[in-house]
Amino acid sequence: MKIFRKGNNIMKNIRSLQICSKRWRSSSTVTTQAVSSESINEFEIAEELSKGKPYSEVPGPTPLPIIGNTWRMLPIIGPYQISDLANVSYILYKQYGKIAKLGNLVGRPDLLFVYDADEIEKVYRQEGDTPFRPSMPCLVKYKSQVRKQFFGRLPGVVGVHGEPWREFRTKVQKPVLQPQTVKKYIQPIEEVSDYFIQRMEEMKNKKSEMPHDFDNEIHKWALECIGRVALDARLGCLRPDLPHNSEPQKIIDAAKYALRNVALLELKYPFWRYLPSTLWTKYVSNMDYFIEICMKYIDDAMSRLKTKTSINENELSLVERILANEPDPKTAYVLALDLILVGIDTISMAVCSMLYQIATRPDEQEKIHQEVIKILPNENDKLDSSKLDKMVYLKAFIKEVFRIYSTVIGNGRTLQKNMTICGYEIPKGIQLVFPTIVTGNMEEYVTDCKQFKPERWMKQSNGYIHPFASLPYGHGPRMCLGRRFADLEMQVFIAKLIRSYKLEYHYEPLKYKVTFMYAPDGELKFKMLKRP
Repeated sequence: MKIFRKGNNIMKNIRSLQICSKRWRSSSTVTTQAVSSESINEFEIAEELSKGKPYSEVPGPTPLPIIGNTWRMLPIIGPYQISDLANVSYILYKQYGKIAKLGNLVGRPDLLFVYDADEIEKVYRQEGDTPFRPSMPCLVKYKSQVRKQFFGRLPGVVGVHGEPWREFRTKVQKPVLQPQTVKKYIQPIEEVSDYFIQRMEEMKNKKSEMPHDFDNEIHKWALECIGRVALDARLGCLRPDLPHNSEPQKIIDAAKYALRNVALLELKYPFWRYLPSTLWTKYVSNMDYFIEICMKYIDDAMSRLKTKTSINENELSLVERILANEPDPKTAYVLALDLILVGIDTISMAVCSMLYQIATRPDEQEKIHQEVIKILPNENDKLDSSKLDKMVYLKAFIKEVFRIYSTVIGNGRTLQKNMTICGYEIPKGIQLVFPTIVTGNMEEYVTDCKQFKPERWMKQSNGYIHPFASLPYGHGPRMCLGRRFADLEMQVFIAKLIRSYKLEYHYEPLKYKVTFMYAPDGELKFKMLKRP
């Protein structure tokens, strides 16, 4: 495709931008954020390994000859369906206890499910500063082989591992993770959210309900937020006259396709590793199309930056902040692509889950409203960081939804050294799965775990929560890079919506399902009522 044939010309488009960026280049250097870890004596590790049971004795489903346990995830005959992976995690725990092996999988290492929060903590504490997260091998192949010429030596943070991942993250993590920097984006996110709430009013039907495809409208809001924050651009995703085949909609569809087919490629149809498959061909074509469209918007943003006559530090986009300290402009391009790719579907499905829980929990919704109305007594009051800091119940509500209905059903690591876990000797290379959807709902780790209690996350709570039981954003150096922006977008949107509107849901309860994220499956026909 044209975008890839000219991949090496990417720097030529913004040479002059580098010169401009020197005016506000920071002299500070970014160091890799070190994960807090315990000093582990190598002799003690070796002694612990010598006492463990052999890996072959780890309990789990018995594999069949040749196809192993891969058959369990195949359509019709397989009992472990991709869309029900949350339930699969519970089944393995109930059948085999705190450690379960799903081994002999075609084309991939064994999956080792660990349900012991203390053992999960031990793994995180010993992982060092370049942990290996077994995420999206299909994207790894796409970036490192199929489009290696375009992505180059440092292909981003998503689907990248080892030293290239560490080096790239070091270049970008300060503007993305620094709390004071993130707070500067409250106003642009509020602008987008206010306009989206206005659009919600316009899209209501005669019953004051949202349309059947409301989840897609939330995806448009998420993409508009990303464009505003990352590129300092309004992409026009929320225009009422936006056609169904518009480029913003195509970006959304392409990003959803790329993420929602990961599990199919990795677990249900892993044969693309050895033979060409229709699904893999479509995946590559879809990624090519996604990048081609996104690059048009990124290039437009870069062109605008070159013509800026004044520079206000408070108005810089993320791309501008990267360019202020990074001599290679391709870093900003790749970061923008990563943010768009993983940011649309993940934040959208999290918001779908939050709104569904708010609409079906009137008591908690009223507590959110009372808290927000004290902080924003007038409908047109604007948010700032001090006001958001006071919304402790809203933040606790979000954490509680994540605990019970974690949008990411599990985190994972590929062991970089032999370890003893739950009394078994686990060899290097095994892929560990930490099912936070299960551990976050275990009485052993969370007091009154079956009760929905946002108050448990507030300072005055007397309940207990194991710090490694509920980790929706992961932990350590590979914790979600965009987590602060995800939290900020959710807090701003929910606060402004519930400040002035009441949400209701009058249909059969929705079941949760795994696409790429874990979220309600069905039409989100919320009733939206203006508060007096």
